[in-house]
Amino acid sequence: MQKMLSHGAVVENNWTVLQMPVETVPQGNILVPLKHWLENSTELDQQAGLVGVWLESDEEVEALMDDLAQLPVVALNFPKFVDGRGFSSARLLRDRYDYRGEIRAIGNVIQDQLFMLQRCGFSQFCLADEVNLEAAATSLNDFSDSYQTGADQAEPLFKRLR
Repeated sequence: MQKMLSHGAVVENNWTVLQMPVETVPQGNILVPLKHWLENSTELDQQAGLVGVWLESDEEVEALMDDLAQLPVVALNFPKFVDGRGFSSARLLRDRYDYRGEIRAIGNVIQDQLFMLQRCGFSQFCLADEVNLEAAATSLNDFSDSYQTGADQAEPLFKRLR
């Protein structure tokens, strides 16, 4: 089974990411595409395992606004390194919609992004198989403090030093 980072620890990834078109829904914990969730959420509620939703970078988190309370995981896909829309989506989930579930980074996620992804509200990271996850976990602490606010720190440094 593939592993991932969750809250800074290396853990088993026991979730299956389904791709469109979804022909059959497997048993266990699943992450379904946003479109499939919007069309089939009532049936998916009957699923034996947990159900989360994943969004492409061009899909709006507002589409999940009414469903966030029942979703344990929202995954945001990074289709390529230069596409940073997932950073903004995570901040919206945490700050505007007060989502407290897991926000997972999937797709083309690299170790150099982990610290900033965490600052934006991500709590879980699926990296390529060849990445040493123990080493990647240390990059979550690349910096001892941050000047600006983030999903992980509501006050800027100058206010914290008073």
